[in-house]
Amino acid sequence: MNFMKQAFLCANRARQHDDVPIGAVIVRDGKIIARGENRVQLCQNPTIHAEIVAINRACKKLGTKFLDECDIYVTLEPCAMCATAISFARIKNIYFAATDEKGGGITSNARVYETDSHLWKPSVHHMPEHAPESAQMLRDFFAMRRKK
Repeated sequence: MNFMKQAFLCANRARQHDDVPIGAVIVRDGKIIARGENRVQLCQNPTIHAEIVAINRACKKLGTKFLDECDIYVTLEPCAMCATAISFARIKNIYFAATDEKGGGITSNARVYETDSHLWKPSVHHMPEHAPESAQMLRDFFAMRRKK
């Protein structure tokens, strides 16, 4: 199963309720255990990002606060808030499609894992082959929003 493609399906769900199209899936033992999409507009809460939704669902499903045997696939580089939440959840690997020059928290802007004070540092994997799809989805979304 292509986990990043599944994250893009979640991003499309976010767009359907007028949220920025970002999606995430959490995988354990080769199976998706949780999915998440941005729900900021839907819930009127700036903290309800795709990664947070997926982490909450995975923790609930597994009955634990730690996801150290899990990986997360995200359509856009996580922001500093989400990167920190991923660290707190002890997720093993992060795979992301596009970098986020303005709001990225891992490689582009805040670079939260470069400090020694993080107790858990997941392995970070950029998947540039999926970046064009992510960037186009975001461009289309914001172009539509500007027309409104």
